[in-house]
Amino acid sequence: MRSKKAFYNMATSLVLQLMAIIYGFVVPKIIIDYFGSDVNGLVASVTQFLAYITLRESGFGPVVKAMLYDVIAKRDHKAIAGILKTSEKFFRRIALAFVLYIIILCAAFPFIVGSDFNAIFTISLVVIIAISTFAEYFFGMTYRLFLQAEQKMYVVSIIQIVTYILSMIAVVILALAGQNILVIKLVSGLIFVVRPIVQNLYVKKKYNINLKDAPDNYPIKQKWEGLAQHIAAIIRDNTDVAVLTIFTTLVDVSIYSVYYLVISGIRRALLTLNSSLDASFGDMIAKKEDENLRKSFSAYELLYMIVITIIFACAFILITPFVAIYTEGVTDAEYIQPLFGYLLTLSGLSFVIMIPYCSLTLAAGHFRETRWGAWVEAGTNIIVSVALVVNFGLVGVAIGTVVAMSIRTAEFIYHTNKYILKRNIWCTIKKILISVVTIAVVAVFMQIFYHPNPTGYSEWIFDAFVIAAVAMVLIIAIYSIFCRKDMGIMVVQMKKILKHKKKKEIEDGI
Repeated sequence: MRSKKAFYNMATSLVLQLMAIIYGFVVPKIIIDYFGSDVNGLVASVTQFLAYITLRESGFGPVVKAMLYDVIAKRDHKAIAGILKTSEKFFRRIALAFVLYIIILCAAFPFIVGSDFNAIFTISLVVIIAISTFAEYFFGMTYRLFLQAEQKMYVVSIIQIVTYILSMIAVVILALAGQNILVIKLVSGLIFVVRPIVQNLYVKKKYNINLKDAPDNYPIKQKWEGLAQHIAAIIRDNTDVAVLTIFTTLVDVSIYSVYYLVISGIRRALLTLNSSLDASFGDMIAKKEDENLRKSFSAYELLYMIVITIIFACAFILITPFVAIYTEGVTDAEYIQPLFGYLLTLSGLSFVIMIPYCSLTLAAGHFRETRWGAWVEAGTNIIVSVALVVNFGLVGVAIGTVVAMSIRTAEFIYHTNKYILKRNIWCTIKKILISVVTIAVVAVFMQIFYHPNPTGYSEWIFDAFVIAAVAMVLIIAIYSIFCRKDMGIMVVQMKKILKHKKKKEIEDGI
């Protein structure tokens, strides 16, 4: 059953992230072409400042999921209802706090961005962009967490795919019709409001959940540790844009946001791919299947490292050529920044390496044990970025992110191996070293012998396939030599999943 749900979750997650990446490239491109780099920078800046309070699952989400894994495994319906009711109460308080933050941001943001935009325009944009996030907290976050813990993330993914498609169609039509940016963002935001409402209705109907008589004070252990960690993570993820907004210009924010489209797309894809499996690992932890957890995670870890090696071999070489193609014809900003592109890609690599170890730590409920590392990471990012931004601009904030991210990644790798998997940390370090060296070798090899210099999307895609093929052959060959045991486990696990898929197709008459 876990393999079946994991397959559905992974398949829909991949489709979702493909759609999210397409959406993430199409909409900013339309904004830059129709409204200019400064407006795109303003939209990116508002979005990032809102992220300081939106906190996504607010650190509370991983705590709730860790508890839900246990009670769902036991089929304790009373406890499930109590956790959901308490969670809903918490998120609705966050929604109300979010409203207060919006009011403060509306008063302050016109002064932050200066006189480039009318104050009424800036305030309206803040409110419009905030609408869908408020709805997510007030209506849908609790039920999203339940579906994740129930290993039915594919339901959430399908709903999100539909809203991305509808929103993208609306943005294109409205831009072609000559509507202003406020109208475009309002219609797009209202479409995303539908998403949490549908999640809410689906869970209540499918699982016959009635929270009316459930207690709203279920003891959620370590919720404040979870919240503190997530606040630190939000500071880390949004420091760059905040520092650039305050110390540089909105044009620099636009340049940053365009490069970050690539890294963000990769991060989102790998985060969602991982979330399609972390419920399975959480279930193993709840049932104390220690040996099964070690074997399954080792197989996943190896497959994950192969995937990120291939992806980042392409990213290091092709991020700046992509930006050049993406911004062709744009003359109001200098988007070709190779050094910044390399550093931002390096920070992205450090982040994605951390993902599976972070997820396993949170699934095990180890929030208190890792809370200090979160604040060290956030503080390091702020201090280094502010110190370097004046003299080095975009490069300075990228360096701050690389340093901070590396510290946090190292902590999660150490903690996961020592306290959860209870294995030698060299198992992980060896895989990371192999992947990093492979990426460097591929990058040097391609620059010397292939010289990728695409001038259009078709050439860029062809170059990406060539680089990916070289990286895949090299990384699989190296892992087959140095990680033979883990490769064997990974192949066995993949055969089980494929065998289940084939059996299911036969049963369904496909």
